[in-house]
Amino acid sequence: MKVSDILRVKGGTLYTVSPDQPLADAVTTMAERDIGSLVVMEYGHVVGMLTFREVIQAVVRNGGSVGSTIVRTVMDDAPLTCTPETEIDEVRRMMLGRHARYMPVMNGLMLMGVISFYDVAKAVVDGQDFENRMLKAYIRDWPAEEDQEPRVSL
Repeated sequence: MKVSDILRVKGGTLYTVSPDQPLADAVTTMAERDIGSLVVMEYGHVVGMLTFREVIQAVVRNGGSVGSTIVRTVMDDAPLTCTPETEIDEVRRMMLGRHARYMPVMNGLMLMGVISFYDVAKAVVDGQDFENRMLKAYIRDWPAEEDQEPRVSL
């Protein structure tokens, strides 16, 4: 299974923020949209990622408020990325290795979407469920061997 399979099911809605936007505006967008991340875009290019992790760290550093902080000062400016052709198992390894919960999907310089660790976990579980159903159907419909004598119960 590839990242493109997740994007096909998930859809293409993207939420972005400018690096010079106030962090308070970004947090409001995240809360209103019930999302855990925003892709930081500047001049049409991905320049970072803002997740609730960076927001919480900024709030703690600022004594409990976002104050006049701008996105650029708290964003992850080197987020992990993948392509639509990246295998899900590789994405899972990458996300676990960096404790990343969100990953932009890039096709060259074009942002195609964002996948979350939840999206990856759901895809893996759905794939395993499908495989289990197929195996159970195969076992249930197992053909009897013709050269075998019938069993007799006593």
